[in-house]
Amino acid sequence: FIKGTCPNCGHDSAYGDQCEKCGTSLSPEMLINPVSTLSGETPVKKETSHWYLPLNRHEDFLRKWILEEHKNDWRANVVGQCKSWIDGGLQPRAVTRDLDWGVKVPVADADGKVLYVWFDAPIGYISATKQWAVEQGKDWQPYWESDDTQLVHFIGKDNIVFHCIIFPVMLKLHGNILPAFVPANEFMNLEGDKMSTSRNWKLEMQDFIDDFVNKENGGPQLADALRYYLTSIAPETKDSEFTWKGFQDAVNNELVAVFGNFVNRSFVLMHKLCGGKVPPFVADLQDETDQWLIQEIANTKQKVEQLISDYKFRDALFEVINLARSGNQYLQKKEPWKKANSTEANAQQLINNCMHLSLQLTANLAIFIQPFLPNTARKMLYMMKVVERMLAWENAGSLKLLSVGYSLRAPELLFRKIEDAEIEHQVAKLKAGLAKAMEQNNSSSSTNQATAPSFTAVKTEIQFDDFAKIDIRIGTIISAEKVQKADKLLKLEVDLGFETRTIVSGIAMHFTPEAIVGQQVSVVANLAPRKMRGIESQGMILMAEDANGKLHFVHPTEAINAGAGVS
Repeated sequence: FIKGTCPNCGHDSAYGDQCEKCGTSLSPEMLINPVSTLSGETPVKKETSHWYLPLNRHEDFLRKWILEEHKNDWRANVVGQCKSWIDGGLQPRAVTRDLDWGVKVPVADADGKVLYVWFDAPIGYISATKQWAVEQGKDWQPYWESDDTQLVHFIGKDNIVFHCIIFPVMLKLHGNILPAFVPANEFMNLEGDKMSTSRNWKLEMQDFIDDFVNKENGGPQLADALRYYLTSIAPETKDSEFTWKGFQDAVNNELVAVFGNFVNRSFVLMHKLCGGKVPPFVADLQDETDQWLIQEIANTKQKVEQLISDYKFRDALFEVINLARSGNQYLQKKEPWKKANSTEANAQQLINNCMHLSLQLTANLAIFIQPFLPNTARKMLYMMKVVERMLAWENAGSLKLLSVGYSLRAPELLFRKIEDAEIEHQVAKLKAGLAKAMEQNNSSSSTNQATAPSFTAVKTEIQFDDFAKIDIRIGTIISAEKVQKADKLLKLEVDLGFETRTIVSGIAMHFTPEAIVGQQVSVVANLAPRKMRGIESQGMILMAEDANGKLHFVHPTEAINAGAGVS
């Protein structure tokens, strides 16, 4: 219920218990310019009593467990955050709150107290296990007390402190097992900006289903296409960005052109050159290229297995696609279609060897891709006329997955291309949603609904002489246009009276070019020029941001001569 500026990184929307931007653990009194998220008012401090978890008593345990025992196998971003907290000195953590809703504190003298949500929420994991075990007629305790159990937390970076510091101390004190791995992801942004439900800057799964996954638009293969792209850009070690163009490129250039292309070529050539059946393999005729492909299959099994075990799903998926790429290279080197009209005595045997290995590779690709793209794997099973148990991981790497002489079905395309028009539609819909949200926010502001303001921290004090160096002039925008391939930028021509300047400004998400021509603005006129998207920007437009994130021009209340100074 309290937000303010983080004292560590300056983020102006940190909460009273943690900053979601830098991950620092906070208390409400540490926030700069704190405000109530309900009323927008400055909170009033009142004396109360709480129950505390004495984290300070467990620093040595946490230091040894995380910074020594897991420094090499846990992700660097997780260990780094934990090290920062531990080195900064852990403090007792209040685990109760003065609220009238929540889990009541089950001890004497606790009227009006409930448990802090991040104290009781992890206990919910244990409760959920117990409930599941009761329904299944199983014993729940081994799942939380046996050394044979491995506890893994799949979370975002903003929850590292709770799953690596607070909850483990609780588990240790209660005699439960500790997390074996915490593969916490960083954040995924959308088209150059942080996702936000309040600003409609988001992806809705129902929209994706309606636009891509419905049968007439692509069906399950497009569900797998999204799974593929999200995995390939997963923010495993740093923030990543979802773009619709990136989605299109991943589908068209990797799934269609590499993976789907190899599978389709193998089936087409098998039907054309081998009568639609899995041909035999003559070991005595194998060459270095055959041996290379066989080794690639074996190597990929080892790599993918290890990478998945290490929770490096993005790298594991890359190895699968890379194996399909090797399959395409193999076919190009062998060129079995050229041997179809050859008069060599063993021409058909050489064709058979090539197609046999290509089909065994296809079967292996179905196993390798199944953890990531289950619909694709099932479609490949259908084409190969084999049962689902072939996808069991112990079959990976085998070169006897498809029996010699077995008839396979005609090929079907695994994926379809994503057209430019589809991507343009998605980007336009995203921008329209943002514009609608901003309009609604502005309407809400005009009716004086309570909105919690947020303020950035006041910057370091400067002397008057430093301020006097800044030359701020009034200018008039005489033309504006969008900057290509930069959704946030507008290229402005600004009349400063004594000259016209080109200024690149990041206001395209808030204003259309035609709407701001004639607008008077405040310009930092003596700022050193810098290039943005290849355009030299010769100044900076001053803007103010309201509580809803909407930008506003800083300008005189009445029109004045361009070039007038601001002091």
